[in-house]
Amino acid sequence: MDAKTTIPVGGMSCAACAQRVEKALKNLPGVTDASVNLATEKAVVTYLPQTVQLQALRDAIEKAGYKPLETVKPGVADEDKARKRQEIKTMRTKFIVSTVFAIPLLYLAMAPMVTFARLPIPQFLDMMAHPLAYALAQLVLVLPIIGVGYRFYTVGFKALIQRSPNMDSLVAVGTSAAVIYSLYNTLRIAAGSPSAVHYSVESLYFETAGVIITLILLGKMLETMSKGRTSDAIKKLMSLAPKTAIIIQNGAEKTIPIDEVEIGDVLVVKPGASVPVDGTVIDGGTAIDESMLTGESMPVDKKAGDPVYAATLNTTGAIRFRAEKIGADTALGLIIKLVEDAQGSKAPIAALADKVSGVFVPTVCAIALAAGIAWFIGTGGDFRFALTVVISVLVIACPCALGLATPTAVLVGTGKAAENGVLIKSGGALETAHKIDAIVLDKTGTITEGRPEVVAVEGDVLQLAASLERYSEHPIAKSICARFDGEYLEVADFKAIVGMGVEGYIGGRKIEIRRGILVYADGEYLGRVIVSDKPKESSAAAIAQLKSLGLEITIITGDNRAAAEDIARQVGVDPGRVIAEVLPRDKADEITRMQANGRIVAMVGDGINDAPALAQADIGIAIGSGADVAMESADIVLMRSGLNDVVTAIMLSRRTIRTIKQNLFWAFGYNVIGIPIAAGVLHLAGGPLLNPMLAAAAMSLSSVSVVSNALRLKRG
Repeated sequence: MDAKTTIPVGGMSCAACAQRVEKALKNLPGVTDASVNLATEKAVVTYLPQTVQLQALRDAIEKAGYKPLETVKPGVADEDKARKRQEIKTMRTKFIVSTVFAIPLLYLAMAPMVTFARLPIPQFLDMMAHPLAYALAQLVLVLPIIGVGYRFYTVGFKALIQRSPNMDSLVAVGTSAAVIYSLYNTLRIAAGSPSAVHYSVESLYFETAGVIITLILLGKMLETMSKGRTSDAIKKLMSLAPKTAIIIQNGAEKTIPIDEVEIGDVLVVKPGASVPVDGTVIDGGTAIDESMLTGESMPVDKKAGDPVYAATLNTTGAIRFRAEKIGADTALGLIIKLVEDAQGSKAPIAALADKVSGVFVPTVCAIALAAGIAWFIGTGGDFRFALTVVISVLVIACPCALGLATPTAVLVGTGKAAENGVLIKSGGALETAHKIDAIVLDKTGTITEGRPEVVAVEGDVLQLAASLERYSEHPIAKSICARFDGEYLEVADFKAIVGMGVEGYIGGRKIEIRRGILVYADGEYLGRVIVSDKPKESSAAAIAQLKSLGLEITIITGDNRAAAEDIARQVGVDPGRVIAEVLPRDKADEITRMQANGRIVAMVGDGINDAPALAQADIGIAIGSGADVAMESADIVLMRSGLNDVVTAIMLSRRTIRTIKQNLFWAFGYNVIGIPIAAGVLHLAGGPLLNPMLAAAAMSLSSVSVVSNALRLKRG
């Protein structure tokens, strides 16, 4: 049986890096699938445990030139925060060190070029009087910068040797060309050839390499800080879990770390404390605030036998409960896992960027080489000019912007949805949700409260109906029993027929209760019980919003047509769009018919009886409490029970896809415009040649702009 694991990966800088890790994992025997997300810096691997070991997966990542990190346990927020904080600190330190040496290096190189003012330079570093000292001073200043940017070279050249070049390869080749050419000219100066000294002094590119690395480190620091903000939703969910629990051992209370709680332990939760794990109350009574799971603001009363869930807040009395689910298996753990899976998944719209990224770096290298050769020939052998073009093309190209365009938006979009109680299970679901043009709504519990009440009885049938229905768990059965206050009749051979009703023998007669609460005795109609289930307060407004988004609304229910059409009128749905008196298994067929007519359909139901329809729909939306929803049957899970969250999901999907398209447009557009400029197209028309340092600044800012654009989703 397949197993799935998530491995954090350090050291990735662009889409080519992510593809390289992905390829290394997929090449392992026993790995059935691998997906590497640049924004979350995680690899999600599906593998056969009997064929390949976890360590082999980590070794493959390391051999590819990247660092497999320790997986953070669900619910442990501090560990993840510490890792991100350390990463930002490291990037900041590298940038500061690089800047300290880059500023005097740039000043030393540029000061002699300033003609409108005489900038002070120590006499012993005068470029014409002491050319060797001038060159060596620049070399000394650039070496620490190369040192803090060593990963560009170790990773970049390794990727180049393995014929899978990435962004680091572009930086490594570009800056190495500048440094090597500068070293060559330094040797010419040292040789003392009078004819070569002047040319060689003016052909030093140490400052170009130093400033390029510094600017890219600045971009990486800003990118790391921005990416840290994209995962705020997961951090907030993790922070909800308490770090300790009070356990009963040998009759005494003892505080232990949450990781040490085991299934079967008896725990104590005092007023004002959070429930540490999922379990069942065995003693005491209280009211627990479950709003973080259900969105309901009113605390829920709890007594012996009632369930409690991790991270919910105990408001009043003390209770003892038995631990039944711990760690990743708790309701909170499942929600965190759901959000992490969604944030780590790829949206189909990313396919184009992935294809381009696969050939991007080799293409850029070819363009840089071709442009350099063309300008070398066109300028009559001006190597300095040709080298400037090559370096500019290499450093302005930005595969990281392409790689971040989609995953950052998915990361922020799914995180924002989770903050609003909407759990989107994958990037694919997020993308498909923006395309839907028809929504099918289950009636009971979705549009309505799901608490039906008996409003009238036609005929002397209440005792018969209640006697049969007391054996059923259906909400309507409970409402009939609640209305009846007499003695129940004895029932034999009770049978519940899914979607049809119930039947049994009373006093030797076969009593049947069919859809619409119609009561029959030996096939003869006796009367009916009229049950009404009022709409939720939010339903009418939510449906109005859905219609304003251009969506066609259909109600589907097993209830009788008259009741369904009455509810439809109350919430603003055309009664002609009501499909009533259908069995649960037939709901999926109705959706199939709509899809055959070209509709892209979302099904909204309770996630249990509606499972086939949820699975058949283009997007299945399970509505209900986060602790009880059937997470496997739906693409989107609503932690609360209001239809307004369906509106939230669709609007957020549309905003996210719009952001992805913007990111891809700017990422592609930046490279389509930037690379020709760097190659000297404008210079052919009499314009200036792009300075490599400006090219590096533009490259860094392009990645930051993509992440910043995605972060705008957090505001809505």
